[in-house]
Amino acid sequence: MLHIMTSEPEQQIGVGTQDAFQRLWTPHRMAYIQGENKPTGPGAGDGCPFCAIPGKSDEDGLILARGRYVYAVLNLYPYTGGHLMVVPFRHVADYTDLDGPETAELAEYTKAAMVALRAASGAHGFNIGMNQGTVAGAGIAAHLHQHVVPRWGGDTNFMPVVGHTKVLPQLLADTRRMIAAAWPGA
Repeated sequence: MLHIMTSEPEQQIGVGTQDAFQRLWTPHRMAYIQGENKPTGPGAGDGCPFCAIPGKSDEDGLILARGRYVYAVLNLYPYTGGHLMVVPFRHVADYTDLDGPETAELAEYTKAAMVALRAASGAHGFNIGMNQGTVAGAGIAAHLHQHVVPRWGGDTNFMPVVGHTKVLPQLLADTRRMIAAAWPGA
C-alpha cells in the first residue's frame, strides 16, 4: 500500500488507485540527483557524457544537429520542453579555452537552436547561458556546454515554484524529432 498525504484524515491507497494527482512521481530525476553519468575526473576519458554522446546515433544521443566543432543535444534533465544544449566536441571546461572557429560555431548553433525552437514550439523567449565551474552551478563543469531554454508567457506555474517539479508534456524522443526537423538546413 502507498501512503499519501492529503488534507483529509490519513488514508491508504493501493497501487494503481487514482489519487486525483495528489502526488506526481518523477523517478527519472533520481539519476540526476545521485550524479549518474557525471565525469569521475577532469579528462575526456573520465566518463564525460558530452564526450560519449557524439558516438551514439542522433536518436539514442538525443542529438538535434552536428557541426564541425559543436553539436546540439536535448538536455536529459530539462527545465522546460525543448531545453537543449550546444556543446563543443572538444573536451574543454572554460569558454576562454575555445578557439575562434569553435566560438563562432557555438554562436551560430545557438542562433539555429532559437530558430528551430521558435518554428517547432512557438517559443516566446529564451534563457541562454553557461555555468562556468561547479561553484557557478555547472552540473558537468569539466565539459563546456551552453543551455538554450525556450520560454512561453505564463510557463512558470506552481509546479516548479511550490512542488519543485517540472511538468513536461512530451517524451524527449518526440521533442528531439520535432526540433531536429525544424533545424535550419535540415
